[in-house]
Formats: sequence, C-alpha cells, structure tokens
Amino acid sequence: MGLYDAAKPLLFTLPPETAHRTVHRLLDAAQSTPVEGALRRRYTVADDRLHTTVFGLDFDSPVGVAAGFDKNAEIPSILTALGFGHVEVGGVTAERQPGNPRPRMFRLREDEALINRMGFNNHGADAVGERLDATRLPDAPVGINIGKSKSTPLEEAADDYLYTYERVARAGDYFVVNVSSPNTPGLRDLQHRDSLEAILGGLKDAGAAPLLVKLSPDLPDPAVEDALAVVDDLGLDGVITTNTTTDRPASLRSHNRAERGGLSGKPIDSRSTEAVRFVAERTDVPVIGVGGVSTAEGAYRKIRAGASLVQLYTALVYRGPSVAREINEGLLDLLEEDGFERVEDAVGVDLD
Repeated sequence: MGLYDAAKPLLFTLPPETAHRTVHRLLDAAQSTPVEGALRRRYTVADDRLHTTVFGLDFDSPVGVAAGFDKNAEIPSILTALGFGHVEVGGVTAERQPGNPRPRMFRLREDEALINRMGFNNHGADAVGERLDATRLPDAPVGINIGKSKSTPLEEAADDYLYTYERVARAGDYFVVNVSSPNTPGLRDLQHRDSLEAILGGLKDAGAAPLLVKLSPDLPDPAVEDALAVVDDLGLDGVITTNTTTDRPASLRSHNRAERGGLSGKPIDSRSTEAVRFVAERTDVPVIGVGGVSTAEGAYRKIRAGASLVQLYTALVYRGPSVAREINEGLLDLLEEDGFERVEDAVGVDLD
C-alpha cells in the first residue's frame, strides 16, 4: 500500500475542497526543496518515446494537469515533479473572485467522479500575473487558462479576456480561452461564432500564441463545427475538448449525482473521447483531450482518437500522485504492443 492509499481515507473524511487545499499546501511546502527532487526521481518516466512536439512546444510526456487544480499558479513546478509533461494553471479572471457559495465541490466516490460549481474562484489576473513573473517555473510547458469575470457583461467579454491575457502574457507557454465552464452564468453563450471571433480575434491581435479554445461537451454538433470554423479562420493553434458536463449519465450511483455543477471523472471518459474524435476529424490543429483520463488505456484511446496531449484532474483525487507515472509506463507498453516507436505516431490512428 502506497502512502496516498493510506492517507486517502483520512482525506476523504474532509470536505472535498478542504482536502484539496490540504494537499495543495503540502505540495507548496515541498516545492523548491529537496523533497521536490525526490518526487521527480520517483515519479518521472524519462523515455524519448513519450516526447512529443505540439504547437511548437516540447513535451516530455503527453500527460498534463488540467486547469482547475492549480487555479492561482502556486505549484506548477512540483506538479511536473509528479511526472506530468505540462501544467495548465487557472482559470484566471480579470477580477479577483471568491467563487460560488460553499459547499461547491462534491465527491461521487462510487463513480470516481466529482461535481463542482466553483465559479472561477481565483486571486485575479494582477495577483496571478505577479506570482508567475516571480516564480521559478518548471522546464515543462505551463499553459494559462483564461476565464471571464462573473461581473463583466457578455458584451464586454473580449476586453475582459484581453485584460487578463496582458497580465499573464510574459509567463505563459500557451494560452487557453475558457468559454465552456458551466459555473459562470452565460459563459457558454460565448462559444457561439460572433462572440468567439471577438474574443479570440482580440487576443490574436495582442500577440497571444499559442492560442487555444476549450469547448464544452454539451455543445450540439453544429455549434462545435461553428467554433472549429472560427479556429480555422483565425489560425488558432489548438482545441481543448472537453470541459465538465451538466449532463448526468444514468449510470451514476452516488447520492451526490443530483448536485448542480460540472461533472468530471470516469463517467465522462467515453463521451469525451468521442468528442476528441469529432473535433479531430474536423480540424487539422492539435487537440488536447480532457475528461475521465485515469488510466493508460483511457489516455491511449484519446490519443488514438486524435489527441496530441491529454490532461487530468479528477484522477489525481482518486488515484493519487503516482497517476502520471502509471499512465506513462502503461503508454510505453501499449505503444510497444502496437508497434509504434513514439507516442506521436499513435495520434489519430483510429480516425477514418
């Protein structure tokens, strides 16, 4: 039994947000100490077969940390010490926000899932930008996820996103426009073509690159196709699919399944893989697959469906700090079984 297996029952007696903050503080305390080096030696899988280059950036592993785990860019370095090939921090908004009232995160233990309605709680673009500029960032790519401030009217969203970008621009290796969180009123309306063009066009003009957009799994197919047309028209660098979903699969068993918010974790794995496939078949830009990734097999299915990279968050809660190592080791076995020399050779092989 590993250390996390022993600690998890105790952590799970705490409210989910309290447990997350406890783990976050422990990682923060260990960052930039000899402990970080020890973790890196234990959890990093150093193998050139896992290396890939996506939108001009080098990734030592295709497995990254999704936005939401490190909202305020406090622990990106030690997260890479756990074997992750990149970290996406945020969502960051122009204004400091407390988020929605607590409780706002719920475990679905029987389903290995979470429901959250956090509401973009973060320290705000000024504070996060200053922290990023003053922090020793890891060698791995750091993405910055940008959201809309809750108080900003939808018609002023483009200026709101631009303000945040300008405050974090120096530190980011890539930038993600988040218009798909279900927990900010009206936000997902910004996924429609006119709004996307205004937001993304303004960021392109400001020099944001590589620039990606994160889409909702709840968008109907024609709306996804419209969004992808904007991606192609503006020359964006990639698409992240998907965010959390407001749908509730019939398979959910936990009593928390009726809570409002975005569902993440194992129950959305297959759906998010199909979303990756749908997007990858309709655009030539790289796709980052998110949603339910917790095993090498699940990550590999997304890669074969067209994902150049994958990200996870909920699996860290249920599988602990060894999850990236386990996925990376498993990916190497799967690549060998299928005769691929490198992970990038497997990207999209299942597409028609």
